Amino acid sequence: MKLLYILLGTISLILGIIGIFLPVLPTTPLLLLTAFFYYRGSSRLYAWLMNHPKLGSYIRNFREHKVIPRRVKVYILTMLWASLLYCTYILDPIGLKCLMIAIAVGVTIHILSYKSE
Repeated sequence: MKLLYILLGTISLILGIIGIFLPVLPTTPLLLLTAFFYYRGSSRLYAWLMNHPKLGSYIRNFREHKVIPRRVKVYILTMLWASLLYCTYILDPIGLKCLMIAIAVGVTIHILSYKSE
């Protein structure tokens, strides 16, 4: 079972890191999931994750204070809107365009609902 937790934690870590650059992947939930899996599967990997200079502070800030740093919010929302506006430009059906805009609005409201650092 520990091996499964480590494998799932590693997959969610990889997706979380990719999510830093792709706004369609939710970085914070994936990193929190990684912490959960590593906690269950390997104390060494969990300690590495929580002591990582970038990822560890990101996870701790969110878990303890429900805080997203302002610069991260700006980056997330800029990338989100840029990619979704591009997608709506290339999509044909109006229904898909409306769905993309609705998703962008929903994610924006969700991100802005968290406190800033």
